Amino acid sequence: MNLSQRLQTLSAALPKLQVDAFLITHLPNVRYLCGFTGSAGALLVGGAEPVFFTDGRYTAQAREQVRGARVQIAKGPLLSTVAEALKGTRSQTRLGIEGDHMTVAQEARLRALLPKPWRLRPLSGVVERQRRIKDATEIQLVRAAVQLGSSLFQPLLKTLRPGVPETTISAKLDYAARQAGAEGMAFDTIVAASPRSALPHGRASSAPLPRRGLVVLDFGVILAGYCSDMTRTVAMGRLSAQERGWYAAVLEAQLAGIAAVRAGVTAGEVDEASRKVLKRSRLAKYFTHSTGHGVGLEIHESPRLAAGETTVLEPGMVLTIEPGIYVPGIGGVRIEDMVLVTKTGCDNLTPTSKELITQQ
Repeated sequence: MNLSQRLQTLSAALPKLQVDAFLITHLPNVRYLCGFTGSAGALLVGGAEPVFFTDGRYTAQAREQVRGARVQIAKGPLLSTVAEALKGTRSQTRLGIEGDHMTVAQEARLRALLPKPWRLRPLSGVVERQRRIKDATEIQLVRAAVQLGSSLFQPLLKTLRPGVPETTISAKLDYAARQAGAEGMAFDTIVAASPRSALPHGRASSAPLPRRGLVVLDFGVILAGYCSDMTRTVAMGRLSAQERGWYAAVLEAQLAGIAAVRAGVTAGEVDEASRKVLKRSRLAKYFTHSTGHGVGLEIHESPRLAAGETTVLEPGMVLTIEPGIYVPGIGGVRIEDMVLVTKTGCDNLTPTSKELITQQ
């Protein structure tokens, strides 16, 4: 990863953003730009050189990890140290902040601390837009995370037995991920069976798996800072013809979404490709979320694949394609892969079969 190049790209964008300096406080963005992985830090871009601020707990870690920026250890509150560093630069007066991530209280505190004539300018999604396009190293890291996550699915099937609580399945999966080398789970593992499978974010509960019904399994891992995300829906016992029809429709919608992905199309067009299939099957009213989202250092990144989204897909974007249907009181189906956008289409990164699996 060329962290210096990332910082240079951001610095070059400051005039267009109408700011003289930019304070990055969202930790995934800080990590992306300078490599720091700790829990307290801020990065100031603009001026003679980028400066990374942290406290004394991270002195050694910052000096080991941070690249492309000078490390300054704060002796007091971080924002006070940043404001102090801005003194004496009267030719620069406009400080950009991450409006999506800084709290109202933090913004008010910084405004009060800023030396004259500095003033704040909240900005939105600046680094996130830069992060959309993954470089070769990032793609390699994402592939590794996806491979690790996918490798957990087949062994997990052995735990799917009637009467086993959802939380037991979730715990076994999370433990297996750690044993395989994951830093952690990318989000709380979703295990949702029977009527609970109609909850799009049905986190594992104490409910036991049924003898017959649908089970949605949605999980991801973090490996070297990068996330994976996959969903498979498994049948417990013999499904009804209606439930098998749901699965077939969602699979067709998911394949249509993947087929629509290529450089030059909009995020909304990919969403429409999946949604169109479910409209044809008269199931669209049960599809209650977007078709997908970007993935990288965070599990949900830009772009969002949803109706009306005009972001144009570019090579190097990593996306999920995950249509689903959720019928209240009965059950739901979701199928999800991660794909890499290419000039002519996409590379499906998720190797796990999507054939309907039945557990007895």
